[in-house]
Amino acid sequence: MASGLLPSGSERTQLTYRIHRSVQAGAIRFVLSGVLDTELAARREALIASEGDGGIVLDLKDVTLVDRAAVRFLAVEAAGTEIVNCPEYVRIWIAAENDSQ
Repeated sequence: MASGLLPSGSERTQLTYRIHRSVQAGAIRFVLSGVLDTELAARREALIASEGDGGIVLDLKDVTLVDRAAVRFLAVEAAGTEIVNCPEYVRIWIAAENDSQ
């Protein structure tokens, strides 16, 4: 196999997050873990849009780090989405993002 076909070093794509979907009590629950970044924000938007009008719960208990794109997404979605197990610093950042809009 030619070595030029596989990415190496910093070119490798590493999975930095995980999304687990479950249905409970009339709501769709997404348990998010790992790093919430720009890539995950785009993926979450698509997942939530595909779920229709049902209740959505985002569980952030296993989140290790967030970036600004993720916080912006959470701030916009917070009105129609329940966010549980959210680290305090993320809640403060969401509130600051909402205040600046």
